[in-house]
Amino acid sequence: MEDLIINSLKEHYAVAERFVNDPATARNIEKAARLIASSIKAGGKVLTCGNGGSLCDATHFAEELTGRFRDSRAPLPAMAINDPAHITCTTNDYSFEKIFSRVVEALGRPGDVLCGFSTSGTSKNVVEAARAAREKGMKVVGFTRAGENPLAALSDAVIAVDHGGYSDRIQEMHITAVHIIIEGVERLVKDCL
Repeated sequence: MEDLIINSLKEHYAVAERFVNDPATARNIEKAARLIASSIKAGGKVLTCGNGGSLCDATHFAEELTGRFRDSRAPLPAMAINDPAHITCTTNDYSFEKIFSRVVEALGRPGDVLCGFSTSGTSKNVVEAARAAREKGMKVVGFTRAGENPLAALSDAVIAVDHGGYSDRIQEMHITAVHIIIEGVERLVKDCL
């Protein structure tokens, strides 16, 4: 058991080190924070989506904005697309690929931001949401892995993690980036709260 623990921690550290040392990481985290802050300052909102663990990260992102992160402040407009009634209705009546894009089509407005989480960058429902966001004039922040993929291609800012193994290490970097982005957004919108 000790070898499992040590090896997991070493793998996490190696992925984190690559993430930190990639010059694109800081640029895209800052770009994401600025896109979100600009949207909020202009009266816009953030929609988030993902599947499985990535939906948990997307939900965590939205609740940190509407609730609080570290310090008390006014709530910021955000919503995770995670309503089970909507998801089952849309899957039944249309397809699983439409579960996020239907909400983007219904609630998205020009200047809003979609944060899509897909560790592969190929999740069809997240990619469909990104396409719908583009059509609505929204900005897209993609949380994915390094390399070319459909979500990255549709994104204005790409939080990309260089890891070829299981998605858990990618998600660990995504949630770290989420926390940094929230702190940046809070700093950028402080004068508006």
